[in-house]
Amino acid sequence: MKIPRNRIDIAIEVLCLVILAGVTIYVLAGWSFFPDQIPMHYNAAGEIDRWGSKGEIFFPLAVTWILYLFITLLSRHPAMWNTGVSVTPENSARVYRILKYMIGTLKLAMVAVLSYLTVNTSTGGPLPGWFLPVTLILTLGDIAFWLICLIRNR
Repeated sequence: MKIPRNRIDIAIEVLCLVILAGVTIYVLAGWSFFPDQIPMHYNAAGEIDRWGSKGEIFFPLAVTWILYLFITLLSRHPAMWNTGVSVTPENSARVYRILKYMIGTLKLAMVAVLSYLTVNTSTGGPLPGWFLPVTLILTLGDIAFWLICLIRNR
């Protein structure tokens, strides 16, 4: 089944690409200004618990691009999705549309979070205390919202 793209799908893709392009340009243009040692891991409180060379800044950037591309490919093949509900000819369009929204919004959240991490890492500072709770609420709340929509519309 092919799910046609709508304005929301296109807006999500554009936002993801703008964020990804922006953080990529930021890393390339700001390279000479980054400290030689940058934080490469944080504990749950946002404190730095591992340092690395500034060349390691490309790792989270590459991971973000790879995940973006993988999720984009996955979103185009609904037959691979585990819907969690019975899909019938009557409800398939609704079920797959809701799941496509969920995949798209999670992709946008992932791109935003990992891009923020990349930019924050380049400054050499710890993560703010709000980062982990906001990230968890954003991702788990998004999943919960779309699963409730899915259950109500099956």
